[in-house]
Amino acid sequence: MKKITYVVSNPRGIHARPCALLAQCCTNFKSSVTVSANEETASAQNILELLALHAAKGDILNIQIEGEDEEQAAEAIQRVLDKSFDERRTAEILKIAFFGTKDYDRIFFSELVKDKGEGTYNSEIKYFSSNLGPETAGLAAGYDAVCVFVNDNVSRPVIEQLHDYGVRLILLRCAGFNNVDLEAAKEYSITVLRVPAYSPYAVAEHAMAIVQEANRRLHKAYNKVKDNNFALSGLLGIDLHNKVAGIVGTGKIGVCMARICKGYGMTVLGWDAYPNQALEEEGLLTYVEKEELFQKADLISLHAPLFPTTYHIVNETSIAMMKNSVMLVNTARGGLIDNEALIAALKRGKFHAVALDVYEGEDNNVYTDRSDVAIADDITARLLMFPQVVLTSHQAFFTREAMQAIAVVTMENARNFNEGNDYGDAEVKA
Repeated sequence: MKKITYVVSNPRGIHARPCALLAQCCTNFKSSVTVSANEETASAQNILELLALHAAKGDILNIQIEGEDEEQAAEAIQRVLDKSFDERRTAEILKIAFFGTKDYDRIFFSELVKDKGEGTYNSEIKYFSSNLGPETAGLAAGYDAVCVFVNDNVSRPVIEQLHDYGVRLILLRCAGFNNVDLEAAKEYSITVLRVPAYSPYAVAEHAMAIVQEANRRLHKAYNKVKDNNFALSGLLGIDLHNKVAGIVGTGKIGVCMARICKGYGMTVLGWDAYPNQALEEEGLLTYVEKEELFQKADLISLHAPLFPTTYHIVNETSIAMMKNSVMLVNTARGGLIDNEALIAALKRGKFHAVALDVYEGEDNNVYTDRSDVAIADDITARLLMFPQVVLTSHQAFFTREAMQAIAVVTMENARNFNEGNDYGDAEVKA
């Protein structure tokens, strides 16, 4: 066990930004980290718990670290304490128009912007429930920045309006940026910053959860039992053990999914435009050409970014290469799959299970309650008619840890812009 004692010296006490940086630091380690002050104890991985300590100047923080990587965790925590806990720089207040707001967005963002002045994020947020688009861009008038998500429209006409209204910064609270016209942003000198990574574990774990739901027909089983129907007809699944998993895209999320599949006892094949040979060297996976992956995999999991080279990577031709009764899961981008080819193959009984957290044509449904209306979208309605298909509403990222990371990195991006700091890999360029 490692222990660190820290005396709070900042006149503002331990406000939102140091809490955010400490929490993000601690989530990178397996060790349990707790912080005690004023006879209260908080998990160091949770911003809200840290803020609830209300540690003021002169209070003593007792930090306790226990676990297999406690040495490394203690060193990293000490660096955060030395660098960020007494920082007192300040800049002009940055005004942010926050589009597509849901209740859960406010949980962390509102806490992070409460404080103003030295060492804080020094930002003000105005929340709008509307998504950003040509009809709503006027709401950004008078703001320095807009904060948007994957289902917002940041096309050239919108960017032209934002420029006219004085917006200088687009904050993406997500990793993807295919909804942003980067050429237009560059032309109008608007900076685009994203969240390069938040929780790859959240997305990979969701991928395995929904493909297993589709495989074992858990959605059907749940509804049958609710109706007092305990028969097993229609619920036959397939063992994953000793099967072949094909991981398309071996970045951070793809690697997490590969490790999960390995834990199931699967042989893992990988394809990536830029293979990471270290993954082969450790024995996690074997890289093959994508055609071989499609031919050999029993489970295909998509984790590639959406580029012209990966658009509709699952299409009529690649589906024809796949095994009968193959399983397919997509938690990356809808455009990786040609919907018409997928539906045609489902009609032929090609797939044992299909699990989609994203799909082309989802935009009007994402994060919207349509429970009191008929499904008018043709793609959604057709996908839902197949018993082996499971759809979820673009929620793979949606864990407490991921939401916390998104809020922290987004506000760090805002602060870096406001203070003229380096953006690192958060900047998106045309």
